Amino acid sequence: MYYVNKCVKKMPNLTLSVPERLKQDMSEFKVINWSEVAREAFEKKIAQLKILEEFAKESELTKEDALRIGRKINNSISKRAKRCK
Repeated sequence: MYYVNKCVKKMPNLTLSVPERLKQDMSEFKVINWSEVAREAFEKKIAQLKILEEFAKESELTKEDALRIGRKINNSISKRAKRCK
């Protein structure tokens, strides 16, 4: 006999596309609930975005300033990664 929690609301479905190699790797771990892994990742990312949103409200930077700084950071990270190969 198993217990069914009737308090849990039905959740909407979301379909994701992943590269074939990732799907193969995921298939090796059949005991993992990949839906739960995805849910947790989504919740974590949303929490991070909310923090950034709050920070941005108080910032004097323009959107263009933030994009320019972000591009510089990305370029710097990319160059560092290429040197490490």
